[in-house]
Amino acid sequence: MSRIGKKPINLPSGVTVDVSVPGAVTVKGPKGTLTQDVNPDIQVKVEGSELVVTRPTDSKRHKSMHGLYRALINNMVIGVSEGYKKDLELVGVGYKASNQGQVLELSLGYSHSIFMALPQEISLKTETPKGKNPIITLEGINKELIGQVAAKIKSLRKVEPYKGKGVRFVGEQVRRKAGKTAGKK
Repeated sequence: MSRIGKKPINLPSGVTVDVSVPGAVTVKGPKGTLTQDVNPDIQVKVEGSELVVTRPTDSKRHKSMHGLYRALINNMVIGVSEGYKKDLELVGVGYKASNQGQVLELSLGYSHSIFMALPQEISLKTETPKGKNPIITLEGINKELIGQVAAKIKSLRKVEPYKGKGVRFVGEQVRRKAGKTAGKK
């Protein structure tokens, strides 16, 4: 039983949903427009200021798609009305981050700097507060795209468990391991 799929999506003021094209849902809001392809078996209806997603049968396939599309459409509604933001932190001596437009330059302890071009849909900001770790801020309306870019940046230098050095989300807890202890003779 899909509990997520059964919940209606509340549409904030200023957000409009277009389901006139079969197999696609378009959400427009103050921050932009997003489109999502939807399986033809799943019906999406706008009822007043709510959006309802329904499925034709109780088969396992329809149940899984029901909850999936409801969650994707809900993420789109939140994205075009409020937006999404992810903060990454560089922990390590000499780790630096800077940007020129949509190009992110990272110094992560390798012999070379890493340059990464980010999509136009994402706004990028880097800051290095005095005495603290550099922070990379990603903002945009597409939750999936922001998560994908953040995961790619994190994969450039994974957090190691002994000293905790690497790229991590702000506030992320890292499980630390105890190092070697000197043997007794």
